Amino acid sequence: ASVWKLQHPSLSAVFGSPVPVPQPLLPSPLPTAAAQQLDELLADLGHMQSKLAAAGQGAGVPAEPSPSLDNMLGSLTQDLQELGITAAPTGICTACRKPIAGKVLTALGKTWHPEHFTCACCGQELGGQPFFERGGRAYCEEDYHQAFSPRCAYCASPIREKDLTALDQTWHPEHFFCAHCGKVFGDDGFHERSGKPYCRQDFLAMFAPKCQGCERPVMDNYLSALQGVWHPECFVCAECLSGFAIGSFFELEGRPYCELHFHQRQGSICHGCSRPVTGRCITAAGRKYHPEHFICAYCLGQLQKGTFRERGDKMYCQACHDKLFL
Repeated sequence: ASVWKLQHPSLSAVFGSPVPVPQPLLPSPLPTAAAQQLDELLADLGHMQSKLAAAGQGAGVPAEPSPSLDNMLGSLTQDLQELGITAAPTGICTACRKPIAGKVLTALGKTWHPEHFTCACCGQELGGQPFFERGGRAYCEEDYHQAFSPRCAYCASPIREKDLTALDQTWHPEHFFCAHCGKVFGDDGFHERSGKPYCRQDFLAMFAPKCQGCERPVMDNYLSALQGVWHPECFVCAECLSGFAIGSFFELEGRPYCELHFHQRQGSICHGCSRPVTGRCITAAGRKYHPEHFICAYCLGQLQKGTFRERGDKMYCQACHDKLFL
């Protein structure tokens, strides 16, 4: 038997070799010399009876009642012996237990009247046609398969020839296919889910985890982050699409960001240097500053909150503002 092991760690399947199907047998009628003698004798007996009847009518002898079949057979043996012909029975019929004086059929190591060798199920005569044997009894082909052949897990019909074993069940080879797309499996084998087989493509599309970045199935290498899995190439900043070289990232609404764009989204970028404000922060006019970057745009002196003037989008100390604009 050949074994197919799939790459998915939880899935495997075994394709078994076909289970041998029993071959039908043929009964063998055996013509014997005694049977030929009997056929000739019966013809002679009919000829003799017609002569005797004609002789009785010519002599005016009243006709006697017709003898029974048993009497005829009894006298037949005596007449044969007187004629010097031995017509011993060719055997005992297995079905009716009576001697076989005519044609004989040999099957299953026994002898039968041809009309008594029948299917054990439907009673159809089996002489001259294939039959199957089970437990010493003969069956026609249809009844044998219905009673004893394995059933296909897909169509529930008997499997008469080659079968395939997979998922602890038997199948017609043409009925073992993907439960989703219906295609017969190729060299990639199949994946199993809830007792059903699937081709690799459909299995991954239906059951494999999806990448949080591209929403395609994750098949091999992956990263686990933000309560999901990612292709390594898909785990990048949602704003600038750059990777995280130092391995750290910032999360906002379930998406990863680099430090700059995280703070930009949060509105925590210093208006003076355009860098993220991660420590002490001064907020003025709705903007954030590093303390060291909160300076007069003219004299560059550090401003104190409450002692500055705003002009346009720039900050000035009181003195510079008055000198420049008053």
